[in-house]
Amino acid sequence: MAAKRLPRGTRQRPVRVSWLIEERSKEQLEKLADRAGVSAAVFLERVIDHLGENLTTRGLPTWWPEPELRDGELDMPPE
Repeated sequence: MAAKRLPRGTRQRPVRVSWLIEERSKEQLEKLADRAGVSAAVFLERVIDHLGENLTTRGLPTWWPEPELRDGELDMPPE
């Protein structure tokens, strides 16, 4: 069964990404997308949307380690 893709023209400003990632990560993404019945691009977009739902005051996912403060930076939440 072919992976479900978004209908042509659905994306507002599509771009092609050209990052290098580990082969195992790409394979894992494709397996997860296949299990979900969608393309890897659709799956990745949903993962990114989900990551943005639960962020720290510094705008990072809660599971990501808090970065060190930069010189002169105060620990204040973003506006």
